[in-house]
Amino acid sequence: MKKIGIIGAGSMGRGIAQQASVSGHEVVLVEIQEKTLNEAFAFIQKMINRFAEKGKMDNTEAVASIGRIYCSTYLSSLEKCDLVIEAVVENLELKKSIFNKVESIVSADCILASNTSSLSITNIAGSLRHPERMIGIHFFNPVPLMKLVEIIPAIQTKSEYVEDCKSMMVGWGKYPVVAKDTPGFIVNKVARPFYSEALRIYDEGIASIEDIDHAMTDLGGFRMGPFTLMDYIGNDVNYAVTESVFEAFYYDPRYKPSFTQKRLSEAGWLGRKSGRGYYTYVDGKPQKTQEEFHYQKSTFQRILAMLINEAADTMHMGIASRDDIDLAVTKGVNYPKGLLQWADEIGVGLVVNQLDELYHHYREDRYRCSGLLRTIAERQSTFYDA
Repeated sequence: MKKIGIIGAGSMGRGIAQQASVSGHEVVLVEIQEKTLNEAFAFIQKMINRFAEKGKMDNTEAVASIGRIYCSTYLSSLEKCDLVIEAVVENLELKKSIFNKVESIVSADCILASNTSSLSITNIAGSLRHPERMIGIHFFNPVPLMKLVEIIPAIQTKSEYVEDCKSMMVGWGKYPVVAKDTPGFIVNKVARPFYSEALRIYDEGIASIEDIDHAMTDLGGFRMGPFTLMDYIGNDVNYAVTESVFEAFYYDPRYKPSFTQKRLSEAGWLGRKSGRGYYTYVDGKPQKTQEEFHYQKSTFQRILAMLINEAADTMHMGIASRDDIDLAVTKGVNYPKGLLQWADEIGVGLVVNQLDELYHHYREDRYRCSGLLRTIAERQSTFYDA
């Protein structure tokens, strides 16, 4: 695939355009707002030149990469593209409308891809005359730095296109993982308990925000605690993803949102970007209120057990392979190790016992143990032997 089209010049679109250009592709960046388009191109130039200044690429290649990007406000400029990646706002009808227009412009063998993080690829494909060319290619922000890419075929997608996209991502220096077209794909599904169970523990008064964060960083080795990370992502964004996954899974209690986070979003306490969230921020840094921490190992163990359960269920339902699940959480959300590998190390039976204790205490379906997790425990096996 020589020429890549990108629709949308926001943070994701410009990041994908930058990555494609430095990987040697001709790039057509399309954005209807000329001001946004100009800002995006200036940003890409700045970032590529910064890489050159740091010695990550030579000046000749930097100039060539910038020269490979063509900016346009017209979809018709995508006519000769081999792959078109849409990166506009998460609005299903808007995406369908865009692809319907693009399909009449590009060649018959041009692959159409959406960078959606939550919408159904199959639904988008169903609106096309040739749905077999539709696929999901979900990047993580910032695109040039984040190594994980989720590849999501619709049920109509030609299998050869999946392999083509995987090969191209490897060529870009990425780690592609394949996910079934399921709400949240891999990362946004598997990672939900990191936030939701931390909120549940806080809501019940079991531990403070800072104690929960320190339990996960000090005991678990996570780079950020759940509340620090939610503030970094933005409580509005994180809550919206949780609510979307909850609704898409037919209100499965495992994904139930927290009123605490909803109220923060309603108050405009979005986290670092607004200056206040779970923490108050001064010059972008969280101001801690506790001088001493009293976190418990049980806090870390409870959240980890819920994460492992979600990973096991994702494998059990055929959403992704064992290896892709563990690769996704280490490369996509920077977990210290793969969750299924972690389960093997601490003992699958121990995780099952922790989940059963939670279920017997609360009597909520939220804490039901994955059938695959229980089966492996009963066989006294492991994920990497199963």
